[in-house]
Amino acid sequence: MTTREPRDGETNGVEYFFVSKEEFQKQIDEGNLLEYVIIHSNHYYGTPKALISEYLNVGIDVILEIDINGALQIKENNKEALFIFILPPSMEELKNRLIKRGTETKEKIIERFKRGYQEINEITKYNYVVVNDELDKAVDKVKAIIVAERCRVDRIEEVFLNNSEEVIHEKLISNKTFNNTDITID
Repeated sequence: MTTREPRDGETNGVEYFFVSKEEFQKQIDEGNLLEYVIIHSNHYYGTPKALISEYLNVGIDVILEIDINGALQIKENNKEALFIFILPPSMEELKNRLIKRGTETKEKIIERFKRGYQEINEITKYNYVVVNDELDKAVDKVKAIIVAERCRVDRIEEVFLNNSEEVIHEKLISNKTFNNTDITID
């Protein structure tokens, strides 16, 4: 959810829910946001709790693209959340990407660039880092992290996995012994 104006090609409810500052403040006051921050020239950005809960409750992973302040709010209140810092291959490349967007003034680009430097200093607060040098490779790394996290023993009871690891784990817990003939995996 954001209070900024949609860019060309953005659709309300797809990239963001575009709302007024008054509506955003109402969502804050009612405790309806998982996290929120005010960045980039006093624009509000936040994540609606209900929408995220809806997906998580049916076993769908949710990836949030948020700044460090929002991530730290979530980390404080959701210990099971996973944090992946997406790093540009270089600050020069970050600058080039911001310029290529063609959506912001020179002043906004400088502001975003400075913010990028500040956020990189917070990288140790994340669980993983992925360098976004080639998009396909970066996506593969994020997918690998998600798969590995789903297989962690301490997460099997916490999340809906619906996979063979969960089936074996549940069978082991219910039987307290392991007998290969007791387990069938589709």
